[in-house]
Amino acid sequence: MKRSRTRRSFIKATTTGAAAAGLVSCGESARSPIDGTTSTVTYESLGVRHVINGVGVVTVLGGSIMPPEVVAAMVEASKNFIDLPELQVKVGKRIAEIIGVPGAMICCGAASGLTVGTAACVTRGDNKKLRQLPDTTGMPNEVIIQKNHRFGFDTQIWMAGTRPIEVETREELEKAINERTAMMFFLNDAEPKGRITRAEWIEVGKKHGIPTMNDCASDVPPVSRLRQYIDEGFDLAVFSGGKGLLGPQASGLVLGDAELVAAALKASSPRAGVGRGMKVGKEEIMGLLAAVERYHRIDHDAERRELDARAEHVIRTLGGVDGVETELHIPPIANRVPHVLVSWDAAAKGLTPADAVKKLREGEPAIAVSQNPEGLRIREGLRISMWMLKPGEHEIVAERVKELFA
Repeated sequence: MKRSRTRRSFIKATTTGAAAAGLVSCGESARSPIDGTTSTVTYESLGVRHVINGVGVVTVLGGSIMPPEVVAAMVEASKNFIDLPELQVKVGKRIAEIIGVPGAMICCGAASGLTVGTAACVTRGDNKKLRQLPDTTGMPNEVIIQKNHRFGFDTQIWMAGTRPIEVETREELEKAINERTAMMFFLNDAEPKGRITRAEWIEVGKKHGIPTMNDCASDVPPVSRLRQYIDEGFDLAVFSGGKGLLGPQASGLVLGDAELVAAALKASSPRAGVGRGMKVGKEEIMGLLAAVERYHRIDHDAERRELDARAEHVIRTLGGVDGVETELHIPPIANRVPHVLVSWDAAAKGLTPADAVKKLREGEPAIAVSQNPEGLRIREGLRISMWMLKPGEHEIVAERVKELFA
């Protein structure tokens, strides 16, 4: 079988169209887009392979690729010393104005936003109490969470000295609230799994005067979601900076009530306390500001058309493969961008989805895709995200998946 064209040739041939669509592209050179210098410190020099990212904005693959204006802002920020607390406040104010929310701060990734946001709800900005954490003696230290909203990263909430109170129904929620309740936590992506909706969660929180936090780390696009959950009534919303915003991976946003955001900032580095280790440098702060500004400026419709075209190409390429089914999938909440689901009879083809993932990852070039999540209409198989593919890489992925069944 004729091999597909190389990754290098695809990238060189297709960068112009993607740039016009607002998508990020990056060539093979280690040359800086800022001053033209060439780095001797490269992935190749370490023996680390490049990976075609068909999974999406996941930390394990490096999050996202930063656009040139984000990189430029970080380089510029690296050239001078500043007063970091002053910078944090002023950048937070600028971001709040751009998004249209009362308050904003930059944190060290969405996970750290959960910790400092929780600390804010527990202490309400009291300096003595902040220094006491994670010892919550004399403070409210219970966080109510739906049982189906427990997830791997909720440990970041308990780092502030709190403990979970699990509920499943609205009646249980009402009964769980008492003088020890510090916060009500909601995992946005898990709403379909729970029995209490966002609207009900907010309503109960307002009724009892309990602050509510929504973890919506990967919930852009669309851009409107950056303010949607605060407009709905959540007191705090936490987003990742290095996912859909294409900012520095080690950055995130805490948005919402101005007083709670200010208290969360007091719980973070460079101040002492539970957030001291969650340091955000001046470079990441300016880089994420540039990313937020860019995200409110680019043509999202053009970007979506490009992603749709990629998905259509993959589906068309695999459409002629006997026994292989494809389906366009757009998640309703997090990572709301085109994905292609690929399924087949594993016994008939002699190939399991796990085997397919392994073969693609170990091939040349290395391609990362994921297995279909449970509960989707299509059979067990692969899920290919169009989002973080560089220009032309969707063609390489389509050909390589097709070759699996040759």
